[in-house]
Amino acid sequence: MIRFSLKCQDDHAFESWFQSGEAYDSLRTAGHVACPVCGSTAVEKSLMAPSVRPARTAATRPDLSTPASDAEKALAELRRKVEENSEYVGLDFVTEARRIHDGAAPERAIYGEARIDEAKKLIEDGVPVAPLPFLPNRRTN
Repeated sequence: MIRFSLKCQDDHAFESWFQSGEAYDSLRTAGHVACPVCGSTAVEKSLMAPSVRPARTAATRPDLSTPASDAEKALAELRRKVEENSEYVGLDFVTEARRIHDGAAPERAIYGEARIDEAKKLIEDGVPVAPLPFLPNRRTN
């Protein structure tokens, strides 16, 4: 959609929205664009300044890399500890957790991704797992 400032032959100014510039041209040519004041179809586009939002200054931009609350700080610290002290196995989490539990892989701390039904099955089978309150780095913006 595009908004045009328009003016009729009697100098009445008004605005109207159109699907595109081409849509305005075809409607005007067909006589379907009329002045709301006098009804004249002798309408032309008038000069118009686009509405542009001012640029944000550094003072108004939030710093998203710094935790904003104590809860965010605690979550960031938990993430740091998990990432420092365990191995990310990604989508292989369920398989690797079972291998460790069965003794087929070396005992170590791991974290990764699993569907809810897969995590429930691990718990039912006695494999010690717990959900983390954050997404892996690959899943964040």
